[in-house]
Amino acid sequence: MTARHFAPIDPFTPCPDGVYRDDRVIVRSTAGHRHRRRLRMVRTAHFDVLPGPGHVSVEHVLSSDEVDDDLAGLLTDELFRPGWLRGKDLFERIFTGVVLSVEADPLRSWETFYRNTLSHIESPVRPGTLADYAPVYRRAGDLIAGDSVLELGCCFGFLSLRLAASGLEATATDISPGAVELLARVAPRLGVRLATRVADATRYPAVVPPADTVLALHLVEHLDGADGDKVLVEALRLARRRVVVAVPLEMEADETWGHVRTVSLADLEAWGRRSRCRYRVFEYHGGWLVLDR
Repeated sequence: MTARHFAPIDPFTPCPDGVYRDDRVIVRSTAGHRHRRRLRMVRTAHFDVLPGPGHVSVEHVLSSDEVDDDLAGLLTDELFRPGWLRGKDLFERIFTGVVLSVEADPLRSWETFYRNTLSHIESPVRPGTLADYAPVYRRAGDLIAGDSVLELGCCFGFLSLRLAASGLEATATDISPGAVELLARVAPRLGVRLATRVADATRYPAVVPPADTVLALHLVEHLDGADGDKVLVEALRLARRRVVVAVPLEMEADETWGHVRTVSLADLEAWGRRSRCRYRVFEYHGGWLVLDR
């Protein structure tokens, strides 16, 4: 049987009726009003998953004020880790659908998502993904050497936005054109001057080192061993002064987050030794490797 190929996620899909649709999922905002529980429905604190032919149908009770990057943790804890749903693509589609379904205008939805997230990184309001990442972002900011920074594999780019807002010359890069376009369109709405670029962290298109500090935070666990090594080589080539690497310390790679392998402190030590740079490895809400040229 031939595998079905789904259209790429469009992060700018309008949802004037509070419903996001693509060819794999339907995500609907219920504005806090839940339907009567139905046969075969999966109901959690924030989501209802309903059976339906051809699509996964999800309803949620989150308001625009509640939608931030903690959504990733909610989906993981309530739907994916228990096994009700599986797969990185499905996770990303439902995540996008929830964000877009809270406002009629897609850019307004994403601006709200970013503003909520950045505010809650500074002052976490509850345990969750953002409370876990807040100290990581703060530590990364403390480790910047010089006035310019390049982030590899930035994803949503929250860290780069914070660094640019602090006055650094920041460039956020990711292999995903959709993620980079989203960040490029939202940053001006947040009043932040941030350079963005679509780029593969294993072969970055720059001849001369473009930044004082290069960051690879929670990136290499998404790559196999060979590509992870390439990222470290590229980061050293691109940094004028310092490279900062951070990883989660896991017993098993968490596939829900797209992790394909674990990275230990011993692995970071080995990378440091092979770099022939001055380096230090330490643990702080995960593992860290700092390389100085």
